[in-house]
Amino acid sequence: MLRPRLLGLRDWSADGWDYRAEHYEIVTTPPVAKSPVLHQLPHHADLPDTWWQDLHQSLAHLALVRTGRQAVREQYIRRRVPEFTGFTPGEITWTTAHGDLHWANLTGPALTLLDWEGWGTAPLGYDAAHLYLHSLPVPDVSERVRKEFAHVLDTPDGRIGELTACTEILQAAPRVPFYAELADGVRQHLSRL
Repeated sequence: MLRPRLLGLRDWSADGWDYRAEHYEIVTTPPVAKSPVLHQLPHHADLPDTWWQDLHQSLAHLALVRTGRQAVREQYIRRRVPEFTGFTPGEITWTTAHGDLHWANLTGPALTLLDWEGWGTAPLGYDAAHLYLHSLPVPDVSERVRKEFAHVLDTPDGRIGELTACTEILQAAPRVPFYAELADGVRQHLSRL
């Protein structure tokens, strides 16, 4: 898995709250984009086939990690997915996910996955769906993401991960500007599901 090396951590409690500070090695390769939403693929981040292979391999290794951490809670999925998408999810296939996979958390042209605070269990396809949805403003890239992860996204199990990612974006759109700019594209995508 292409993750920065953890150099140290410290846990403490104060005023009824638990805290954790993690210290990671410095990553010198720039993120693919400065924003989670991709508006154009910067020339410094021309993503070779090896980058996509590394991403596949990293997510496959991560999926095998057993954890009690949750990136998404089942209660949220059962309540919010029908409210925001009109779909009622059936049985959920859980896997371990990065939990915040978007273009500002991926470096390129050499791949490193950044921002690991939200990793944990999530529905199958959740990470791939997040990357796809954050790519919608750049059709060539969104098509590439869809093609790369069709083996997950184009399955009934992966559809729940996709619906969950759509729900999160639509729910956050009124208060988060970059989600607001994605909302119409996400709604159009939902109409095609």
